[in-house]
Amino acid sequence: MESSVASSPHSPAPALQITDLVKRYPTGVEALKGVSLEIADGEFFGLLGPNGAGKSTLIHCSTGLAGPTSGEIRIFGHDAVGDYREAREAVGLAPQELNIDWFLTVEETLDFHGGYFGMNKKERKERVDELLESFSLVDKRDDRTRDLSGGMKRRVILARALMHRPRLLILDEPTAGVDVELRLELWHYVQQVNTEGTTILLTTHYLEEAEQLCSRIAFINGGEIVDQGSSDELAERFGVGSLEDAYLELVGRKELSRAHVGTSAEEGA
Repeated sequence: MESSVASSPHSPAPALQITDLVKRYPTGVEALKGVSLEIADGEFFGLLGPNGAGKSTLIHCSTGLAGPTSGEIRIFGHDAVGDYREAREAVGLAPQELNIDWFLTVEETLDFHGGYFGMNKKERKERVDELLESFSLVDKRDDRTRDLSGGMKRRVILARALMHRPRLLILDEPTAGVDVELRLELWHYVQQVNTEGTTILLTTHYLEEAEQLCSRIAFINGGEIVDQGSSDELAERFGVGSLEDAYLELVGRKELSRAHVGTSAEEGA
C-alpha cells in the first residue's frame, strides 16, 4: 500500500522514501515483496509486525547492512545505495542487538563513534558530556561496557546512535528486556529528540509504546505493508476498538483480544 504522505516540489525531501523494495536472499526467501513506504521529515513513525515479517530486513537495507535486490531507498533525497555516504551520515541506528565493544569504556564508545562520523575532538567531547548527562551515565563514564547492566547497555546504544546528531533515528526494539522505569525514561527522551526535529522510525513489539509515541504506524506482514495510518485509523479500518485488536486481526489471533478475556468462563458459568 502506498503512503498517504506525499511530497511536493516545494516541500522538504522525505526522511525515508522506499519504493518497490524487494529483498531476496540466496536461499530463495523473499523477505520484502515490493514494499513502498514514505516517512516525512520530523515524523515519529512506527513499524509493527510479527517476527519474520520483514522489519529488520527493511532496516538493514535502509542502513546499508544489506543490499536490496531491487527497488529504491532514499534518505533525505540521497540514494541509500548510490549515495551511501551522504545517506548513512543522516542516520543513527540503535539496533536490537547489544552490539557494543565490551572492552571499551562508555566514554570511548561514544567518542569513537563520533570520530567515525568525522566529528572533531572538541565536538566529540561536548557531545559526549551532553549525552552522558541526558542518559544518566555520568558516573558510568569510565566503566567498561561489559560491566554494565542490560538497561545501562541499552542507554549506551541509544546515546551512541545520537552521537553524530542524525536527522533520522532508527530504533529497532529499543526497550526490549528493560524494566518499566527505564522504558518510560527512554520514551521521554526520544519524544524530546523528536520534538527537537529528529525523524524517528520505531519498531517494537510493545503496542502501547507505538500508540504512545507514534503519529503514524505501518503494519508489515509477510514482507508486505498491509496498512498504515494513525492508531485510531487502523483500528477503524480493521473494524476493532484498539490498535492491539487491529494487530491481532493482522496476525490472525483475534481470539486473544482482551475484549474476549473472561468471556468463555462467563459463558460456561
